[in-house]
Amino acid sequence: MLGISVSLVQQLVETGVLDAWKTQGGHRRIPLRAVLDYKNKLAGSMGRDASGRATILVIEDNAIQRALYQRQFAAWDLPADFIFCENGYQALLQIARRPPDILLADIVMEGIDGFEVVRTVMTDPQLADVSIAILSGLPADELAARGGVPAGVVFFPKPINYDELRGYLRASVAQRARKPAPV
Repeated sequence: MLGISVSLVQQLVETGVLDAWKTQGGHRRIPLRAVLDYKNKLAGSMGRDASGRATILVIEDNAIQRALYQRQFAAWDLPADFIFCENGYQALLQIARRPPDILLADIVMEGIDGFEVVRTVMTDPQLADVSIAILSGLPADELAARGGVPAGVVFFPKPINYDELRGYLRASVAQRARKPAPV
């Protein structure tokens, strides 16, 4: 019903985002009302916020690289709010709270990696409008072994060409701004 992985549902339950209880056997029981409320809340949070600014979620586990991104993005003065996550788990929780308009994801991370986050976003019909880019230093052969870059996803090899990334973000923000606001 939610179009997300079982592990993400479990995480939503454990963090209290999704109401549920556990049976004596340790199984989670989620009332239908809780699922429908969550879907409605998620649908209502999609799209433009009142300020008209885009939301860009950046997943990067390397603290130095995150700081470089923060400094670079601030200098570009885009009409966007950036949210930084240091791992896939944080990113999935953030997406559940406030779905982004644009997702920039590193791939190689401990635990839930960037590929799993990208796949989760791509399989959720309510997140179909999210623009996705992968930023990774993964060699081409290793990237191919993991399934390659999914169709519709932009790939930026590390070290990042910031002129290209800025162009992508400007185009994505502009494209989003041209879409009519949801009724």
